[in-house]
Amino acid sequence: MARQANDKVKTSETSDLKEKLVSLNRVTKVTKGGRTFSFAAVVVVGDGKGTIGHGLGKAREVSEAIAKAVKDAEKSMVKVPIINGTIPHEARGKYDAGRVLIKPAAHGTGVIAGGAMRAVLEMAGVQDVLAKSQGSSNPHNVVKATIVALSSLRGPVEVARQRGISLEKLFNG
Repeated sequence: MARQANDKVKTSETSDLKEKLVSLNRVTKVTKGGRTFSFAAVVVVGDGKGTIGHGLGKAREVSEAIAKAVKDAEKSMVKVPIINGTIPHEARGKYDAGRVLIKPAAHGTGVIAGGAMRAVLEMAGVQDVLAKSQGSSNPHNVVKATIVALSSLRGPVEVARQRGISLEKLFNG
């Protein structure tokens, strides 16, 4: 079940947010006067405590493109439930041709994920997880599919509330 739009996280202080560059692409536009270069940057931003966002920035300079991507990422922050350094349950995410599978792992496993997925999971603060990218390897789609999968996760408090039972009854049966 997808999260609602009101689950976006508002953040005013950017001091505790870390950023990671996922991909940087040089784009060439050929004009009558010659070639014009610009850059497109995909960035993942997170606090390492379950808050994550992604952004895309385009500009003529690399640093300006990254700055725009970070600003865009801060606008799309979502909260992810993390329990004991891992995710509460298995999740699948899909965005266009990008498909991902994320599974919880035992303590000490580490982040078993590739490229763009690794960046998203590390910025979210997940320490032990098994992840697989099954569709497109396009970093844009993989990042978005990973965030879709993480957004679909439900924490124990949410599950207990939806079932109408207490947390104690949820864990003890």
